[in-house]
Amino acid sequence: MNDDTAPLPPSSRRPIRDLPDELISQIAAGEVVERPASVVRELVDNALDAGATQITVRLLAGGVRLISVEDDGGGIPQAELPVALRRHATSKITNLHDLETVATMGFRGEALAAISSVSETALLSRPAGQDSAFLLDARSGELRPAARSQGTTVEVKELFFSTPARRKFLKSDATELAHCVEAVRRHALARPDVGFAVWHEGKLVEQWRATFTPGESNPQDALARRLADVLGEDFVEQSVPVQHRVGPVIVTGRAGVPDAARSRADHQYCYVNGRFVRDKVLTHAARSAYEDVLHGQKQPVYALYIEIDPARVDVNVHPTKIEVRFRDSREVHQAVRHAIENALAAPRAAAAAAAASATTAPAEAAPGSVAWELRPTPAPAPAPMWQTQSAMRFDERPGHRVNDLQALWAPSPQPTPMPPVRDGEAAPASIAPAVAPAYAPTPLPEAPAEAAWPLGRAVAQIHGVYILAENAQGLVVVDMHAAHERIVYERLKTQVDGSERIASQPLLIPATFAATPEEVATAEAYVDTLQLLGLEVVPFSPKTLAVRAVPTTLAQGDAVELARSVLAELAAHDASTVVQRARNEILATMACHGAVRANRKLTIDEMNALLRQMEVTDRSDQCNHGRPTWRQLSMKEMDALFLRGR
Repeated sequence: MNDDTAPLPPSSRRPIRDLPDELISQIAAGEVVERPASVVRELVDNALDAGATQITVRLLAGGVRLISVEDDGGGIPQAELPVALRRHATSKITNLHDLETVATMGFRGEALAAISSVSETALLSRPAGQDSAFLLDARSGELRPAARSQGTTVEVKELFFSTPARRKFLKSDATELAHCVEAVRRHALARPDVGFAVWHEGKLVEQWRATFTPGESNPQDALARRLADVLGEDFVEQSVPVQHRVGPVIVTGRAGVPDAARSRADHQYCYVNGRFVRDKVLTHAARSAYEDVLHGQKQPVYALYIEIDPARVDVNVHPTKIEVRFRDSREVHQAVRHAIENALAAPRAAAAAAAASATTAPAEAAPGSVAWELRPTPAPAPAPMWQTQSAMRFDERPGHRVNDLQALWAPSPQPTPMPPVRDGEAAPASIAPAVAPAYAPTPLPEAPAEAAWPLGRAVAQIHGVYILAENAQGLVVVDMHAAHERIVYERLKTQVDGSERIASQPLLIPATFAATPEEVATAEAYVDTLQLLGLEVVPFSPKTLAVRAVPTTLAQGDAVELARSVLAELAAHDASTVVQRARNEILATMACHGAVRANRKLTIDEMNALLRQMEVTDRSDQCNHGRPTWRQLSMKEMDALFLRGR
C-alpha cells in the first residue's frame, strides 16, 4: 500500500469533542473582528439600535490600545449586562420571522461575545429609571455601581492581546485610524439625525453634528447638509438629487455628475434600509447608468439609499453584515439604474446658469467689449415645444426614417447665406438643414428672450471645431461635433425604442471560432436575444460557433470579437440589460458618423440652433464617449487671465 494513503496510527488520531466556549468565541471573532474598524462598526451599530442621538468614539493607537464608544441611547438594565456578553444573546430577534424581516443594524448576538474573547472589554450602562449605572468587567465578571448618565459606554482595550498572531497582521496606527474613521463616516452618511464625534489620542479628529430635527418638513435637505459635512461641499455642488420609486423599491440620494468622476471607487456609498452594503447588483446598476456619460475608466461618485421591504432582502448572508441578497435582484437593479439615469438626464446648463445668477452680480462691461442687455424674464407662459425632449421632430417619410440613415451620411451641403440674427430676434430652432438636407423639419415655436438661453448666443466658430457663445455669466465654449453627436444619439435611441430588432446583414462567408462550453450554451439559450441585436450565432460543431449575420452598421467590424463580447455579457448579466447596452453601442456608432464633422463651417443661425437643442436634449453635457460638450468661462475667470482688477 502506498504510504500516502496509509491510515494514521491509532496514537495520532484525536477524538471528536466539543470545543471550549472561549475557543468558539475566538473562532467567531476571526469572522466578525478583522481589525479595530470592525469593532467600531459593531459598537456603533448597537448604539444606533439603542436609539442614540449622539455617539462619541475615542481611540488610542488607532484603536489597538483602546476603543471606547459612548452613546445616549436607552441603556442596558443591570440584570441584562452579563447576558449581553453571551454568545447568541440579543434583544433584536426572537424567532425566524424576526430574522427574515430584521430592521435593526445588529441581530446576530455575536459581536460583544466575539470582541470580549480577543480583548479586555468593559460595559458601563444606565437605562432610564435606574438609580445608578453599573460597570461590568467581561474578563472577571465583576459587576459594580458606577457614575454615568443615561446611555451606554463600551470600552475595548488591548485588541487581540489573546491572539498575538492576529495582532501582527494589523497595519500602522495611522492606517487603522483611517479605517475606523471611515467606519464612522459610513454610519454618519445614513443617519443625519445623529451626531458623531471621533477622538484619537485626546484630539478631535472628526465631528458631524446632527442636521435633522424631528419637526423638519424635508428630510432631503438634512441629508444634503450631512453629505456636505461628511463628503464636502464639492460633492453636493457636483451632484444631482436622486428621487425614484418603482414598485416596492424607493431610491433616493445624490449622484455625482460625470465631471466629478474619480480615478478610484472610494466615494461610492450604497445603503439598503439604512445599512451600508457592498453588493455587485447595486454596483453594476450604478455603473451601467453612467455607461455613456463617463470617459475612460473613471469611477462615478454617489450616495444612494435604497428602501425596500425587509422581507424582500436577506441581510443574514455574511457575519460582517456588509453583504445582502435580494429576492428579486433584477427589480432592484432596474430601479437603481433608472433612478440614476433619470437624475443625470436633465441638461445642467440651466441649473448652472441659475446658480451663477443667484450668487454673482452681472459684471460691468469693459470699455470696447461687446455687451448685451439682460432683459427681464417675461411672465410665465406655456412651455414652448422645443423645451421638451419628446417634442423633437422626426421625419417619418419612407427613405428618411432613422432605420434608413441616408440623411445622416449625406454630403455636406454648401451653406446658404442667411441673414444675421438681429438683437431681440429668436434664432431658428433646428440645425437639421446642415446635417440632414434631404428634408426640411417643421419649424418650431419662437424661443424665449436671449437672457433665458442658458448656453447663450453664438458669436463665432473657431477652426471649424468650437463654437463660442456669450451668456450672462461670460463665455461658453462648445465642442460642436461632441454636442451634435449626443443630440443625434438621443434621437436615435428615441426612435428605435419601439422597433423589434436591429437590422442585420448576412455574412457571405460565416465567421467560425473555437468556443468554450459556456459560450455554446449561452448561444443556444439566447437565440432570440441575439436576433434582437442583429446577430445570428449558431453551433457549427460541438466546440465551434459560427457567426452568420451581424448588425448592418457594424458589418465592417470583427464579427468574432463582437459575438464573443456579447456572449460574455449575456452569460454574466441580465439579458434585457445586455440588449439595451449593445443597442446603445450600435446607435452610438451611428451617431458618431451622423454628427456634424469637424472643420464644417456653420452659420450663426445653425450654431444658435445647436445650442438650443443642447439645452433640451437629455445628457447633452457629455458626448457618447463621456467627454464634456461645453465649458463655461466666467467673467471673473477671464478677468484673471488678463490681470484685471489687480
